[in-house]
Amino acid sequence: MRSADIHRKTAETDINIALNVDGTGISTVDTGIPFFDHMLTLFARHGLFDLNVKAIGDIEIDCHHTVEDTGIVLGQCFAESLGEKRGITRYGIAYLPMDETLSRVVVDFSGRAFLQYGAPVNVDAINKGFTFQLVEEFFRAFTHNAAINLHAEVLYGRDGHHMAESLFKGLARAIDAATTIDPRRGDTIPSTKESL
Repeated sequence: MRSADIHRKTAETDINIALNVDGTGISTVDTGIPFFDHMLTLFARHGLFDLNVKAIGDIEIDCHHTVEDTGIVLGQCFAESLGEKRGITRYGIAYLPMDETLSRVVVDFSGRAFLQYGAPVNVDAINKGFTFQLVEEFFRAFTHNAAINLHAEVLYGRDGHHMAESLFKGLARAIDAATTIDPRRGDTIPSTKESL
């Protein structure tokens, strides 16, 4: 079973995440930020990951630390659970429509962290305390700690909720595709370098 359970505590946050990559989409999420809980819940459901998240953060200041640090720990969980990445497909791509919005998310579990992110700026806050810009902060923290190459772009859209949801669902679907075991690969690492 490809899984990880990681705890991270700082002066700003206390986060514990348990992840099973080969799950069925069951989740329990409590970050103290209802919209973020919604995004992580749908991430688990659409990626078919079993996910338990408990995050306590200084949300009385703002949501930034909790969102970023959750991205850090979730990225670490994927890195740990996949190990050498033997047998995985490695690449995943998803186009995800959400009403007027269309996003494209492409991922490579390359072992090299790089985020290319494109989305409208000056988007209205989605709800009190959660700004649309926090989506990019989560993606950046996740990318660097999962050690993946991630390209995430809102091709078009207007509503902040729809754009965020499209990106999180697209991320889930792309990661699910990339982490799927390809039986033709056997126990090999999908790289001519034989290391990822």
